[in-house]
Amino acid sequence: MSLYVVKYAGPFGYIKPWTAVRDELTYSQQFLTPSIIEGMRQKLDVTKILRHRLSYSSLDKQQEQTRPKLIKKAGKNYSILTRAVMINPELYLAFPKKNDAEKAFKQHLCLCRNEDILYPDTVHGIREYSIDNFNMISGFELHPTKEPEGFLVGYNRFDDFQPMYGKLEITNEAIKESAL
Repeated sequence: MSLYVVKYAGPFGYIKPWTAVRDELTYSQQFLTPSIIEGMRQKLDVTKILRHRLSYSSLDKQQEQTRPKLIKKAGKNYSILTRAVMINPELYLAFPKKNDAEKAFKQHLCLCRNEDILYPDTVHGIREYSIDNFNMISGFELHPTKEPEGFLVGYNRFDDFQPMYGKLEITNEAIKESAL
């Protein structure tokens, strides 16, 4: 079976995590949950994303001030949230059909917010990989599992907030050597 692979990278050098509330403790931005993959699939308007790999060179902690929407008193009930930010991220998405990869290759992805944009790697274009070759790509990949086989990774916003479980695979040098 062939996989058609598009590599994405961010020119701004970072990705903010989706799950900022718990990232300070779990560093969950190292993996993409099933609902994140589904959100990407919908945004790219493709039939399926079969596999993914995410790698980066380092994490940088940043603080952000937040306030619940229902609190209206100025200067009250603010909190400080620490987010880890990826430096030099790379994301590989594998598709079952070449036309899905071609469609994805013409688009960007926003992993968390509109300013955090990843673009397709135009130097390498779309690549065809065997499953064994894809398995050699360095990075983090979450494989969805049932509860007893994996750990809780969040709640699926596309499936009535059902719990999601997964098993994290870390291959080769998932945290790349910095270019600095």
